[in-house]
Amino acid sequence: MSSLQNWRPTRRQLFGLTGAVGLGALLASCAAPGTTIQHDTTLDASGGVGGELSFAHWRGEDREVFEELIARFIEQNPDVRVDQDISTSNDYAAQALRRLRSGSIGDVAPAGRGDQFEQFVAASLFAKLGSSGLVERYQESLIGAGAKGGEQYGFPYQIVFNVPIANMDLLSAVGYAEAPQDWDSYLDMLDKLKSRGVIPFAIPGADPGNAGQLINSMSMNIAPSDDMFTKLQSGEYACTDDWFVEMLRRYQELGQYTQDNAAGTAAEPAQQMFATGDAAILATGSYHIASARSLGAEFPIDLVPAMTNAPGQAKYVGVYNATFILGINAASENQATALAWLEFLSDPEIAAYYGDNTAQHTSVAGVEYTNPDLQRLTPWLDKDLSLATRFQFLDLDMRNSVEAAGIAAMTGTPPEQAAEDAQVIVDQRIAAAG
Repeated sequence: MSSLQNWRPTRRQLFGLTGAVGLGALLASCAAPGTTIQHDTTLDASGGVGGELSFAHWRGEDREVFEELIARFIEQNPDVRVDQDISTSNDYAAQALRRLRSGSIGDVAPAGRGDQFEQFVAASLFAKLGSSGLVERYQESLIGAGAKGGEQYGFPYQIVFNVPIANMDLLSAVGYAEAPQDWDSYLDMLDKLKSRGVIPFAIPGADPGNAGQLINSMSMNIAPSDDMFTKLQSGEYACTDDWFVEMLRRYQELGQYTQDNAAGTAAEPAQQMFATGDAAILATGSYHIASARSLGAEFPIDLVPAMTNAPGQAKYVGVYNATFILGINAASENQATALAWLEFLSDPEIAAYYGDNTAQHTSVAGVEYTNPDLQRLTPWLDKDLSLATRFQFLDLDMRNSVEAAGIAAMTGTPPEQAAEDAQVIVDQRIAAAG
């Protein structure tokens, strides 16, 4: 059981748990009347390919991979210089809209699915790419997150599984060579892992952006509808509804299997526990497989979504997300080169290099992976998957409070109280929206 027995977030903590993440919406809305910069979103690729290109993003862990791809791109286009402008994910969420609007940074830049993408489109930041010739290079079923109002504004470059990942050597040793399919089996697996002296379930509770991923699989089979968080945001559902409180009771049950001070653990220590075999499961997502490998993990890794359903009652067996939505800055003065870089990244061989070296599937069509982890996880793409539910929220403060309720229940707060605390913030945000 976590040593933080009765942690309850204050109102300030609920707002601050993702800190800068929620600030993006504030920055988008706090400009004085008449100061919003509106750009022509028609793609202008009439100029020649050359000059300086700024590629802004938040994937610091991909710096070396992109450096190699940039070198290859420059071999083909020797008159181009490409600079990576890399922020932390929180800083990018908070500052990207403001920094990119001038066009001096981020000729090509990504948006996260949901709130950030909606902000970028609403601010006329992304150019329309329907006529770019790139749509056909992607799997049609996977690029909807980059479209709005019938226009394609960007292409999700990453397909990730936002569910816990597992050391399959440890799971196989306790009789679970495949992921459990119901809640009782899930808890049985965790019990058996605990009896072997390992931490069954490591969660970075102090890193809300990562800890919040758990709600995707915790909610997918327990909510009354697939659009549960859209309805919670509109006020049709509430955190005090029976289904939500029952989900928090599942979080509470998980608490006895987490590491000590789960609410105070950052992402890096949690990854280290997993990579060294001290923890059997890392409650984040497939995007941390590459990090685990870099930390020395040599065991087979697979997905173990939290299956909160009764036996035989699962609608979904996992979760995916289409994100890192690459677009062209409508304010860029070098859109021809921006399009050339995006075309380069959309080549199946280039996308395969990116995927193999980052352990990330991509939505580019015709990609063949050699990375063993990607090959192992590829069959999941053909299963019954839920599109990551946490990104239904367009109000980041609301999302933060809802996800914080899960961590609170996991680390000692009664589920009913955690639900009430979260609903206070939800009600305030609904009222503020008018």
